[in-house]
Amino acid sequence: MTAPSTLQDLRNAIVGLDAINIGHFVRVSLETGDKPMEILNALNNGMKEIGDKYESKEYFLTDLIMAGETMKRALEVLKPHLAEDVTRRKGKVILGTIQGDLHDIGKEIVKTLLLSSQLEVHDIGIDVPPRRFVEKAMEVNADVIGISALLSVTVPTTAKVVEELRKEGIREKVKVIIGGAACRPYHVEKYGVDAAVNDAIEGIRIIQKWCSKNEL
Repeated sequence: MTAPSTLQDLRNAIVGLDAINIGHFVRVSLETGDKPMEILNALNNGMKEIGDKYESKEYFLTDLIMAGETMKRALEVLKPHLAEDVTRRKGKVILGTIQGDLHDIGKEIVKTLLLSSQLEVHDIGIDVPPRRFVEKAMEVNADVIGISALLSVTVPTTAKVVEELRKEGIREKVKVIIGGAACRPYHVEKYGVDAAVNDAIEGIRIIQKWCSKNEL
C-alpha cells in the first residue's frame, strides 16, 4: 500500500473507490501537513468526478454505492480535524424514507454526498410518517426536506409532508425534494413538492443549489 504524495493522489483514491485504504491515505495527508479543508476539497473534487462518470454511464449504481462508502470512511477520519461548524455552514437538510417504504440504500448515498458537501444532515430513518419530517424540520430549523420514495404506492404520501408544512405556516421556508425509482418530474405539480428526481447526483445538485447563499 503506497500512501498518496499529493492531494491529487487522494482525489484519485476516491475516484478509484479505494474504500479499504482511504482512511489511511487521509491520515497520511494530515501527517504530512495538508490542511483539513484542502483534504476535504480534494475528496469533494473526487466525488464530483464520480458524479460525472455516473452521468456518462462509465460508472453504475454499484459504483455510486461504493463511492458513498469510500467517502464515509474518509470523513470518519477527517471530521475530528475540521472546525466544529465546518459541516454546518451551507444549510440543514432532513432526510428520511417515507412511511410504507423500508428502503435506505439511496438515502444513504445521498446522505454521504451531502455531508461531503459541508451540509448539516439529519437522517430520521425509514418508514417515516409525514408529520415526523415536519417536526424535525421545525426542531432544527431546516432548509430542505429530502424524502426517499422508491415504491410507487408510497409517493402520494409525500404530499402530506407538504400539507403539514402549510399547516405550520413554514411551507415557504422549507424546500421539499422527493427522490427514488418511482419519482417523476410531474410529481412536482401533482404533490406540491419543489423537485422530484430519480437520480441521486441530480438530487444532490438541486439541494446544493438551494442551500447556496443566493438561494436561501
